[in-house]
Amino acid sequence: MDSVQSSNPRHVAIIMDGNNRWAKQLGLRGVEGHKQGAKTVRDTVESCARLGVEVLTVYAFSSENWRRPQDEVSALMNLFLEALADEVPDLHKNGIKLVFIGDLSAFSDELRSKMQLAMEQTAANQQMVFAVAVNYGGQWDIANAAQQLAFKVQAGELDPKDITTELMQSHVALGNLPPPDLCIRTGGDNRISNFLLWQLAYAELYFTDLFWPDFDQQALEAAFSEFRSRQRRFGRTSEQIEASQQ
Repeated sequence: MDSVQSSNPRHVAIIMDGNNRWAKQLGLRGVEGHKQGAKTVRDTVESCARLGVEVLTVYAFSSENWRRPQDEVSALMNLFLEALADEVPDLHKNGIKLVFIGDLSAFSDELRSKMQLAMEQTAANQQMVFAVAVNYGGQWDIANAAQQLAFKVQAGELDPKDITTELMQSHVALGNLPPPDLCIRTGGDNRISNFLLWQLAYAELYFTDLFWPDFDQQALEAAFSEFRSRQRRFGRTSEQIEASQQ
């Protein structure tokens, strides 16, 4: 009999897709879908903290999302500002550390300042890490890490022969945290869309047709149940896994 996971994932990564389509099917403007999606984020943070998740990472705004209509991008930026004002106090009160990953230089001074303040305010919290990927792309992340290492080689601080996967790991986003165990994507598409390309190397992938605003606690627990039913081998055979657990 195959051995399976006995516990929930330590690190959950979520591609929150379907806000616009959720709004469209209800005859609403796209921004209404994003507002409802923000409520789902709040509920998901609470559920993950309650279920013992150590790290929750959500894909809030990809580096490709700048291509969307300008009014939608502007509405999203305003939503980010509102969310920082509304949610950070509760995150802090509940011991949740907030971090942002991605190229933050593209955002307004006001938004960057509030992001930095939120990270500083919650930096010592230990209940759970809530990582928000904004203006983020997995290819950018890997290239950025390679650039950092290249600068060290150029400065004579590093020999190219000493560049290992472990060293690279320490330079990508979230490199100091457990890698994602489970990546959930809502909205019906079965791809990871340039999200955490390095970090998802051994993550279990879970796809659902539910639009993000409809992804409730029951849906999250269904994803966790599916995760617990899988055997994670990391290159080994089932027999080796089972022998190591006896």
